[in-house]
Amino acid sequence: MTDSARGRPTMKDVATAAGVALKTVSRVVNEEPGVTPATARRVLAAIERLGYRRNESARLLRRGRTATIGLVIEDLGDPFYSGMGRAVEQVALAHGSLMFSGSSGEDPRRERDLLLAFCARRVDGLVIVPAGPDHGYLRPELDAGVAAVFADRPGGLDADTVLCANAAGAYAGVTHLLRHGHRRVAFLGDDPAIFTAAERLSGYRRALADAGLGADASLVAMGPPERAGAALSAMLAGGDPPTAVFTGNSRITVAVLRAGHRPPMVAFDDFELADLLVPGVTVVAQDPMGLGRTAAELLFERIAGGRGPARRIELPTRLVPRGSGELPPPAPGTAGPGHG
Repeated sequence: MTDSARGRPTMKDVATAAGVALKTVSRVVNEEPGVTPATARRVLAAIERLGYRRNESARLLRRGRTATIGLVIEDLGDPFYSGMGRAVEQVALAHGSLMFSGSSGEDPRRERDLLLAFCARRVDGLVIVPAGPDHGYLRPELDAGVAAVFADRPGGLDADTVLCANAAGAYAGVTHLLRHGHRRVAFLGDDPAIFTAAERLSGYRRALADAGLGADASLVAMGPPERAGAALSAMLAGGDPPTAVFTGNSRITVAVLRAGHRPPMVAFDDFELADLLVPGVTVVAQDPMGLGRTAAELLFERIAGGRGPARRIELPTRLVPRGSGELPPPAPGTAGPGHG
């Protein structure tokens, strides 16, 4: 039984089929000199007939690389992270590399399993959206030459990090509502243990403080996005309800809208159809493609041998007025916002 009968055809199979030495096939495959045109044609015909494919992994390993990287994000189905992942993949392809990817689901153990599985496959580098603060388990991999970049949140190692301006973006969004006359602005955020959620809450509080307003704990709700609609309903049913809302990410915004609320609002993160609602949703827009592209470019600089101290890059956000963030507070004696 030949090697090709057991599985993929090998270079030895090609040599046998073409009636040449193994070294001759190697020269043809690697486009090296020393083979006559007639012999090269015979070898290429055998390659075509057998369906032989060069083992790129073995070739690259001999050069110390595998031409693969790993990406671990929170959720591949989240539009923000899918945009970021697409940008990482585009940069990888431009560098002749393929990308493995997986979702951590905000579970540090799942993140660890994924990252170590990628390292076991000898990836050249990792782009990581951290699910937890401890990445010490990656230290042996980094010492062995694997590059790593943290994106969207800082990680637990001294490595390049790319973030968005979370606190500054939230500050700008809340200040926008205050400038339109609101004094009771609610904040609906994600789990405060998540870096981005905590940063956006900090920006919210700073905007209120700079406007001379005290923070009211009854106007802040932090937790899973699916609870945001109920949390806002409870606030609106209170004796001194908010007149406007700042939502901490797109999933929270969608949960609020699905619950039937249409308050004066600024949302952190743009989302599909935000401009088609009536009124359109004013947003603090991030650039997920820019985040992924910047992180991947930093990664490939390190893979190429770049040295120097770890870098921390913060990408700006952009306020996009569309109508919901420009609505004034209700006139005294009228029903508050949020329904219909």
